[in-house]
Amino acid sequence: MDHEADAYRTDLMTITRFVLNEQSKYPESRGDFTILLSNIVLGCKFVCSAVNKAGLAKLIGLAGDTNIQGEEQKKLDVLSNDVFIKALVSSGRTSVLVSEEDEEATFVESSKRGKYCVVFDPLDGSSNIDCGVSIGTIFGIYTMEHSDEPTTKDVLKPGNEMVAAGYCMYGSSCMLVLSTGTGVHGFTLDPSLGEFILTHPDIKIPKKGNIYSVNEGNAQNWDGPTTKYVERCKYPKDGSPAKSLRYVGSMVADVHRTLLYGGIFLYPADKKSPNGKLRVLYEVFPMAFLMEQAGGQAFTGKKRALDLVPKKIHERSPIFLGSYDDVEEIKALYAAEENN
Repeated sequence: MDHEADAYRTDLMTITRFVLNEQSKYPESRGDFTILLSNIVLGCKFVCSAVNKAGLAKLIGLAGDTNIQGEEQKKLDVLSNDVFIKALVSSGRTSVLVSEEDEEATFVESSKRGKYCVVFDPLDGSSNIDCGVSIGTIFGIYTMEHSDEPTTKDVLKPGNEMVAAGYCMYGSSCMLVLSTGTGVHGFTLDPSLGEFILTHPDIKIPKKGNIYSVNEGNAQNWDGPTTKYVERCKYPKDGSPAKSLRYVGSMVADVHRTLLYGGIFLYPADKKSPNGKLRVLYEVFPMAFLMEQAGGQAFTGKKRALDLVPKKIHERSPIFLGSYDDVEEIKALYAAEENN
């Protein structure tokens, strides 16, 4: 038995240790955020285990209901939603929860309330479960600035007021990517320990990438700037090589690849979805938060994504996010169209 290797394994930077280290930088901190995060992590581990067993446990079939977005709910969606609601409520640190699966916000009973509001998509890309493609959980965290009765106003705030955001991707490995506003860090689940280990410290997105990611099936419905941009990706006029197209159709997987390899992810507004397709609170904001923290940009076609102020909890928005220079290019195309 290799005792030296085992000793090394005990000196790993787990996500709990990482967050406690961060907490120690704030002497006034009471550990509420650490407790909240450990409950989110527990939810992610549970869903990861359920996703891995889904085919065997007959969880994949349709649950028979349709969720607020009109998508048929998979059993695993329902399970993941229940897991996260229970984990967040039982942390005793939350007041308002907004889930993609629930039409209304959940208000935590007063005896279990805390100062945080969590917005989340418990299982993004769940239509991909059947074919084994990566899916994930996305979450964003706000703080309550008052001690009054919580309302939806506590989450209808711009993304730049989030205190933390992240996603957990269930793929060939289970990876949790997190930002608390001081950079982006990636943790990989070690199944033998049941712990998330820091494997990708301080992720920085390349300034420019050679991949674009968009559903080209919607091309006939796109506006001018998006059409022009994708045309440039395929047929560059400046002599540079064409960009490669990569599109999984699972936002967590597409954004994860964009974050690590660079490039741009686009989900524009079109004639079919004039307000875009992705939801502001629990898809656009957390991913935009992570992109900016990693040195990239996120743009809606009109403004910086994190400056949006949502009016409804399930509001949608177009989104262009990724490498700084690539997003700068699409911004220039929208500015040019506005000036014409």
